[in-house]
Amino acid sequence: MKSQWRKQEAERMVRSYARKGVNRDLALRVYTTRLLGRDPRLVLHGGGNTSVKTTMKDVLGKPVDVLCVKGSGWDMGDIEPRGLPALRLSELHKLRNLDVLSDEEMVNYQRACLLDSTSPNPSVETLLHAFLPQKYVDHTHSTAVLAITDQPDGAALCREVFGNRVALVPYVMPGFALAKKAAEVFESSGNVDGLVLLKHGIFTFGESACEAYERMTSLVSLAELRLRRKRRKVFKSSRIPSRVARIVDVAPILRGQLAEPANGDDADWRRTILEFRTSKPIRNYVDGQDLSRYSQVGVVTPDHTIRTKNWPLILPAPAADDLASYSREVKKRVDRYVRRYHGYFARHNGKREEAKVELDPYPRVILIQGLGLFGAGKSVKEARVAADIAENTVEVITDAEAIGRYRPVNEADMFDIEYWTLEQAKLGKGAELPFSRQVVVVTGGGSGIGAATARAFAAGAAAVAVLDRDGTSAQRTAEAIGQGAIGIVCDVTDRSSVRRAFDRICKTFGGIDIVVSNAGAAWQGSIGTVSDQVLRESFELNFFAHQTVAQNAVRVMSTQGTGGALLFNASKQAVNPGKDFGPYGLPKATTLFLARQYALEYGELGITANAVNADRVHTGLFKGGLLEERAAARGLSVDQYLRGSNLLKREVRAEDVAKAFVDLALSRKTTAAVMTVDGGNIEAALR
Repeated sequence: MKSQWRKQEAERMVRSYARKGVNRDLALRVYTTRLLGRDPRLVLHGGGNTSVKTTMKDVLGKPVDVLCVKGSGWDMGDIEPRGLPALRLSELHKLRNLDVLSDEEMVNYQRACLLDSTSPNPSVETLLHAFLPQKYVDHTHSTAVLAITDQPDGAALCREVFGNRVALVPYVMPGFALAKKAAEVFESSGNVDGLVLLKHGIFTFGESACEAYERMTSLVSLAELRLRRKRRKVFKSSRIPSRVARIVDVAPILRGQLAEPANGDDADWRRTILEFRTSKPIRNYVDGQDLSRYSQVGVVTPDHTIRTKNWPLILPAPAADDLASYSREVKKRVDRYVRRYHGYFARHNGKREEAKVELDPYPRVILIQGLGLFGAGKSVKEARVAADIAENTVEVITDAEAIGRYRPVNEADMFDIEYWTLEQAKLGKGAELPFSRQVVVVTGGGSGIGAATARAFAAGAAAVAVLDRDGTSAQRTAEAIGQGAIGIVCDVTDRSSVRRAFDRICKTFGGIDIVVSNAGAAWQGSIGTVSDQVLRESFELNFFAHQTVAQNAVRVMSTQGTGGALLFNASKQAVNPGKDFGPYGLPKATTLFLARQYALEYGELGITANAVNADRVHTGLFKGGLLEERAAARGLSVDQYLRGSNLLKREVRAEDVAKAFVDLALSRKTTAAVMTVDGGNIEAALR
């Protein structure tokens, strides 16, 4: 591991932050914290922290010795000074005299020591940083160091690798007890560059930011060198079927089996978002004959357990020609996993003075032989975090097995972390938004009603796929949404294009729950003279494309077995035709009945099918003078056409139509319905 310290970069950051009133010590702390946080071999999703001891002024202008330490919730890779809250150091030192201190007391006391009460909670390892005397202290969960320490003889290996440059701290759960133990080990060890916390991570320190950081890279390099020596080949491969099913066909099966009815109601499911990963190292790992041994021992560092559970679900390679049997096998193994988790919880919860409330028992990592691995979570972000940690685990266990035998902390210690109040607080306990855990597809999502609809579902925490013939517009909408949304170029009149788009969505998110079939365009002409070509073109987009999209949707939803929602943009033309607008209204009327047919035939699978009947929404549909022409056809000005001719005298906007789609998606016991969004048009009212 090479040092990334660059003096000119560091000084540039010092000057930049000086203009904002940030002192040199803290600016350099930010610089090296980012260097550490941007290397996944050192820090992964909160798995580390840093600090600096410096002087700041309190509200009275009096200089105070403080500890600036990483705040909870901040990512080390892009941390800012405010992500390193300052605490009065002398007050923290007073705690060293105590024999015991509960986690709740520690957190409360630390908050009382903050210079700024609005700061984030300081790291749970704040006291460890405070009790060490050096100015700069760095902590990471280096993959190389973990591969060395996660061994039956981890302490002996550490002495071989690091010699007297580090002192070894036996595993102790993070908090006050670990802080005291680490300080005692340091004080009795003489002059060392760092502390290795067995089966946990590594600390380095120094009187300058550069010294602490480069001690980290130097010690990690020693571990990496050891992993390259005396190494043996690991993971002899299992027999894999000659024809393995595609991931796009397997993902919806898995996603369906990982779902459970919410509140006992099978109209509402607690689903999961999936993130697939594969590579040569991953395949070498998941295809190994001894996978059921080395993958089930536990997490490589204890804090991973709150994001991935203690062990992954293992699934066999899926044969391409028998997915029905594979679905049954997945269900059997998921059920077995859940029973195992219940047993694990009961076994350890009974030994605690304070009883815990059991978390959900479903896996966060799934290993599939012949394919790769999945991370699972309630959002795209959580699924990616689980997948990142799973990849990190593959690397650590591969290295550990190559030089010895992988053995992390024991199950009881993992339980303590998984059900630790302070760690649980990191994940947040707020109520989930209405479309959390759900995948939404919007066609024609690059602009107008489609873009507004994509934004509306994303606001409810959905994972959104934006489809549009204009790939640039689709991507622009997805980027504006964020939250892992994807933009896909898709011509809905091309069956192969639609199939490719739905396959990509399944590969990206694991499946599909809600489809808004919105793409459309308007053709005009007198019905008695319009050409067949114009009429057929309109039917291709305004009817057959809806059928193609719906067919692909029910294919995936049926595989998942957790219901779903089909939503069609029908238009008021379906029930109230306009003069010279037949080429547009006829296929829209057919689409209205298409929705009802899907409601009739797929209701028993829990799939709802509803339509939105919108009118006079000023979007790209009316480009090229069409808006003016439609207004003129009714003898109205544009303003009268958009606003003055409806009962409410209000213009209908794209966001109003989007809200209707959202409302119908939330109405899980409503199907074959048509919701009108037109400001009030009696002629278009359904009987």
